[in-house]
Amino acid sequence: MTLFIIRRLIALVPVLLGVSTIVFFILHLTPGDPAQLMLGDFATKEAVAQLREEMGLNEPLYVQYGLFVANIARGDLGTSIAQRQPVVTLIAQRLQATAELALMAMLFALAIGVTGGVLAAANHNSVTDYVTTALSLLGISVPIFYLGLLLILVFSLQLGWFPVSGRGAPLFASIGALFRGEAQPFVTSLKHLFLPSLALGLSFAALMAKMTRATMLEVLQQDFVRTAHAKGLRRWGVIMKHGLKNAGIPLLTILGLQFSALLGGSVLTETVFAWPGLGRLAVDAIFTRDFPLVQGTVLAVALIFVLLNLLVDLAYGLLDPRVTYS
Repeated sequence: MTLFIIRRLIALVPVLLGVSTIVFFILHLTPGDPAQLMLGDFATKEAVAQLREEMGLNEPLYVQYGLFVANIARGDLGTSIAQRQPVVTLIAQRLQATAELALMAMLFALAIGVTGGVLAAANHNSVTDYVTTALSLLGISVPIFYLGLLLILVFSLQLGWFPVSGRGAPLFASIGALFRGEAQPFVTSLKHLFLPSLALGLSFAALMAKMTRATMLEVLQQDFVRTAHAKGLRRWGVIMKHGLKNAGIPLLTILGLQFSALLGGSVLTETVFAWPGLGRLAVDAIFTRDFPLVQGTVLAVALIFVLLNLLVDLAYGLLDPRVTYS
């Protein structure tokens, strides 16, 4: 397993290099002057020329790219043009908010999706199966931004149970305050987090329910399941212990891919709920043509995808002893 992990980590280098190369040249071959955008439309030509010199924009494109790659190797993603802060700092600040949103959305998705899929498969061709399948198709079809607006309309504007937008206290910090006897920061954080995570989680729950149902139906028709039933084992014990566990490999694959996407930042959800996450940071950077920040967020998302896929590959061995890493 150690050799497998080392090989995957080495393969991480060309992936990030390829992503950074594509993003660098796409951004630098589009029209627009970053120095002019940074100083504004009313900046003098002298000020723009001075800033271009300071940022190295007067150098040939291949020289700029070489400096960019060298800085990445040192862990330096540059400084944001619009916000005048290190890109690494901005990504670290927004990544925590996106991680909170992704984790809560994943809890909703697993609780609703896996439960619905198991119930549909266990009661195949029943009312439960038909209702779950219909709701799954509806959940996949409804756009996230529309679902988010509906949740805001009902639970925020009409019922007044949750805030419309924004983020409360950081969830991880509020959990520490909860153990110190301060419950209010934790409650406030959950209220702000509930609606955006529910909107994001319901969309993923629909996919999980559909995949769980299909995988469980295939597993429940296997000979070892019929043998377990013939031995007199309890029906739900067979379904959960033998059925769900053996259906875990494809579900784990979907889980890893979707969780990577969630951590990369759900742009629509974060925009609708004004959630200060990584996805919204990337959108703002694109609108302001903040080249270093766009490059940094894309590299961060690519790194998240690769690392989480590595964790999913390692988790295969825990679910299926037949999986080897030779």
